Amino acid sequence: MLPSSQFIVPRLSLASCVRAIVVRNTLGCTLQPEQRLNRYPATPFPTIFLQLAGASGMAEPWDPDMVCPAGGVLLSGAQAHPTATSNPGPAHFMMVLFFPDALHRLTGLDMNAIVDQFLPLEGLLDGPWQALGARMVAAPDDAARVALLEEFLEPRWRAARPGGAFDGVVGDWVHRLGAQAAAAGIGRSARMVERRIREWAGQPLRRLRRNYRAEQSFIAARDAALKGKVSLGDVAQSGGYADQAHMSREAREISGLSPGEILRRAQDDETYWIYRIWS
Repeated sequence: MLPSSQFIVPRLSLASCVRAIVVRNTLGCTLQPEQRLNRYPATPFPTIFLQLAGASGMAEPWDPDMVCPAGGVLLSGAQAHPTATSNPGPAHFMMVLFFPDALHRLTGLDMNAIVDQFLPLEGLLDGPWQALGARMVAAPDDAARVALLEEFLEPRWRAARPGGAFDGVVGDWVHRLGAQAAAAGIGRSARMVERRIREWAGQPLRRLRRNYRAEQSFIAARDAALKGKVSLGDVAQSGGYADQAHMSREAREISGLSPGEILRRAQDDETYWIYRIWS
């Protein structure tokens, strides 16, 4: 049996709240120990992590104290560098990736305070969120878990989202965030606007723009590669990079690999499964 990896798009009304729901299931699969790693790029998206079966530990950077057992629920902040987790055996887990400003609006959390952190949910969020995590872990299947999540978030996001010119689905969420922060900081200094962005998103606007551009360029390159006609030079030009070397430098900062190597690993290396399904 092959591992199952799913990229789930939330319902349309939550499209400006939840970036994606990702599920990984290796129960019943025969994998070598080195294939039980899960490699992730640096990311701006805070994530609720639910360990549904098996266990996960932090492999890169190595942290022997960061272990999530079956039934555990964690909240991670934005990650400034690539990371990798390991599963000592078969595992099943779900990740709910939020737009950082959306999670800030929903919870009041300072996103800057949880950057590079993996923390128990109960230490950060209140009773209703903790109850949601428990219900999702206990649900009979992944479809039921997604339904529980969406029903929980729907009324809360309706009440919390900014509305007006910033409401609805916005493809370039980083542009949206910058516009919101500027509007909220009218009459204030650029430093105050940047401080607000860090509170909402955990990272400076410059880094958020870099990550967004790299994400979109990777998706374009992977889709072109699947059609057999990828040109990394063309991808770099379309992405607004100075040249292909510029794109390669940023790709290495975010993933640890060059663009070409990312494309190869996504197809041939099971530990890079999230690069294969991301869209």
